[in-house]
Amino acid sequence: MDNRQIVLKSRPVGIPQPAHFELKVSPAPQIGEGEFLVENHYLSVDPAQRGYVNDENNYAPPVPIGAVMRAMAVAQVIESRHPDYRLGDYLYGWFGWQDYCVGTPASVLRRVIPAQAPLSAGAGLLGINGLTAHLALHDIGQPKVGETVLVTAAAGAVGSIVGQLVQQAGARAVAVVGSDDKGRQCIAEYGYAAFVNYRQPAGGTLDAALRAACPQGVHVFFDNTGGEIADVVFGQMALFGRVIQCGTMSIASWVPTPVGPRRDREILTRRLRVEGFVIFDHLERYDDTAAALAQMLLERRLRYVEDISDEIADAPQALVEVYSGRNRGKRLIRLR
Repeated sequence: MDNRQIVLKSRPVGIPQPAHFELKVSPAPQIGEGEFLVENHYLSVDPAQRGYVNDENNYAPPVPIGAVMRAMAVAQVIESRHPDYRLGDYLYGWFGWQDYCVGTPASVLRRVIPAQAPLSAGAGLLGINGLTAHLALHDIGQPKVGETVLVTAAAGAVGSIVGQLVQQAGARAVAVVGSDDKGRQCIAEYGYAAFVNYRQPAGGTLDAALRAACPQGVHVFFDNTGGEIADVVFGQMALFGRVIQCGTMSIASWVPTPVGPRRDREILTRRLRVEGFVIFDHLERYDDTAAALAQMLLERRLRYVEDISDEIADAPQALVEVYSGRNRGKRLIRLR
């Protein structure tokens, strides 16, 4: 069996581009005792992957030059020498941008149950995107009835779920997006009450547009982008507001460290709670949270959109599209 692999060709600075990767074909790997071989069905494309290919990541070592791109995937076990992983099992884990991968228990994030939802949802709604939306919003944000929750990258794989969960909690969700088209999608499909187009803000400035959309201030800020948008939002937080720092997609590079307005005074005088959220700190809660999301899907209380390509060679460009906001829902590469 041939194993197509997207490998890192050169080390990028900032956002990786297709030129930093190449497609290689090698024989499928052999497994040893205590291992299993998986065949990838859906490859995930996530903003966090930037940190795996440059030297800016502070919680995982970068991918070596010439190595397979680190990525999550939904896969099926096709050979096993491990008693806990049987032929036919579906898994979600660190299986890389490739057709086949040698797995160990350490590479598995959770078992995928096909009866819960379509298989592709295991890499999105029931993968780290949906899990992040649910756990970060409720653990840190704790939205209350009548509060305003502002979400950046609101039409993305995480933000699209957050808006619906906010609506279910009785709070008011406001989307920050890069186009009016995405804003209208957020209102029609994802539970948002209003949107702000940060590229062409109503009223001429982002500050004015946010004040119009959030007249009572922002009680919960679910931030996936950081940067200049966040600088403006901090000045509009309500007293005792909660900030969930879930991503920093707008920062092209952390070397050298970018400098912006000081937020210290806003945090102090507004009595803000600011907390970072990384989904990999919550492995023991994956299954229960995925089951809860699957139940919401079954009851038609959640909607999700997928943006799927069928060529593994499209993966590097797909990552560029995620960072530029050109994806339409959860970005996936379908191999099987």
